[in-house]
Amino acid sequence: MHDRLRTGLKEIGIDYVSQEGHHLPMLNAVKIPDGVDDAKARRRLLDDWGIEIGGGLGDFKGKAWRIGLMGSSSSTRNVDLVLTALRKIVA
Repeated sequence: MHDRLRTGLKEIGIDYVSQEGHHLPMLNAVKIPDGVDDAKARRRLLDDWGIEIGGGLGDFKGKAWRIGLMGSSSSTRNVDLVLTALRKIVA
């Protein structure tokens, strides 16, 4: 599921915060695209799509999102859903 998410994020133009080779498959820290309001985007994900992702912490507050792939959220359906939602929100 990590590879599926990673490929889809790349197609949208969303990059990872972590260096290549240092990604955690279960916690995907990605850069918030330029011009996208962190709080508004996460609120829309939750309200419109029922998807909750974490905001960045510390130095990454307002600069990164944390997308978890653990347990039942690590499914093809859920990965595709978050990618579809992000395509609409960051477009």
